[in-house]
Amino acid sequence: MDRPLQIVFRDLEHSDSLEHLIRERAQRLEHVFHHIIGMRAVVSPAQGSETAKKTLALTVEVEVPGRPLIVGKSEEPRHDSKGSPTALVKRSFDAVQRQIEALADIRRGQVKHHDGEGETGVVTRLFPQQNYGFIEVKGAGDLYFTRNAVQRGDFDAMQVGSHVIITRATTDGPMGPQASSVRCVDSL
Repeated sequence: MDRPLQIVFRDLEHSDSLEHLIRERAQRLEHVFHHIIGMRAVVSPAQGSETAKKTLALTVEVEVPGRPLIVGKSEEPRHDSKGSPTALVKRSFDAVQRQIEALADIRRGQVKHHDGEGETGVVTRLFPQQNYGFIEVKGAGDLYFTRNAVQRGDFDAMQVGSHVIITRATTDGPMGPQASSVRCVDSL
């Protein structure tokens, strides 16, 4: 990592065992993706819940070159003060690891292509209020796409990090190269 791991306990007392679990998982992520710029883990009571005092939340944010933050979040009911929230750490870091592995596969060109199915990409930026976004596709800069290009009305279900299959448009759009058809992989 270019910057040291940050672990923040917000509105909670520090826990050596929880910090140890977070540091172990952070090291494992560095083996999956070798150029992590920075990583931050925030442990706090869950927000907006009637049982916030009884629920622990962990948000893991990972910064890599050329991408928005990769985020994994999880909540877990608190056990007694000596309980180990291993499941909380596992779920948060597993979510981040899946996104990082997919990014690494795309950058290495190890994404499966099926005949006639288009190219695979990852949503890198999304502007829902303006009805457009950008997709990273191997071998190309980011491709612009609009709500109208997204099949099955899946635009509202999309988020940064969503895997998609695209068909490139033959002409550029208002923001450069564009996708004429976008399909969410998760909705296939």
